[in-house]
Amino acid sequence: MGVRLMVVDDHRLLAEALASALKLRGHRVLAAAAPTAGAAELVVSRAPEVCLLGTAAPAEPGAFDPIVRIKRERPQVAVVVLGPVPSPRGIAAAFAAGASGYVRHDERIEGVERAMAKARAGEAAVAPQLLQGAFTDLLNPAAQPDDEGRRLLRMLTPREVEVLVRVAEGEDTRLIAAGMGIAPSTARTHVQRVLMKLGVGSRLEAAALAARTGLLDHAASHPPLPADPELDVD
Repeated sequence: MGVRLMVVDDHRLLAEALASALKLRGHRVLAAAAPTAGAAELVVSRAPEVCLLGTAAPAEPGAFDPIVRIKRERPQVAVVVLGPVPSPRGIAAAFAAGASGYVRHDERIEGVERAMAKARAGEAAVAPQLLQGAFTDLLNPAAQPDDEGRRLLRMLTPREVEVLVRVAEGEDTRLIAAGMGIAPSTARTHVQRVLMKLGVGSRLEAAALAARTGLLDHAASHPPLPADPELDVD
């Protein structure tokens, strides 16, 4: 028996593609809509059995406010969140708001259908691997960005920090060498050491890691230290 449902996602193409796929599988799709900001009003007015609610940032404050209103005004509607691999906070926030399930955006259509059926039946619809991952994160919390940034900063010499800053600003080897007054071969050596110490394979990855962990902010707040001269000569 098909499910009477609505698909709401900030990405209209995703919402429409999922809605079309579910229609082909015998479900009655009342609407496929975007953005999620108007999801609550739409769901309340149409009263589906299940609402598939997409979100790109499940840990963001207010991400699940539409669910709160839906459950307050239409408590019989089961809401299943479609989102990225969530943090424990993301899963907790979804269920705290009243969601009946959480499914990854890249889940196969069969998995989405199973979640819909369980949610309609009043059961919690969360893949075991997502729960396992959440519990693992809770039991073994990852370092906070600030802590990680400081740890990485301690791994680098002052010269390497300067190189990383220049890499993050988009400078190539020639510009790094000119700006630091060193030979291009020395600049290349510094860059390779930075990549190796950070455990990344490219300059782009290094820049992204530095930004994500706050390493560059920590570097900017520390006065420059004397350069390590051993690599400043060919």
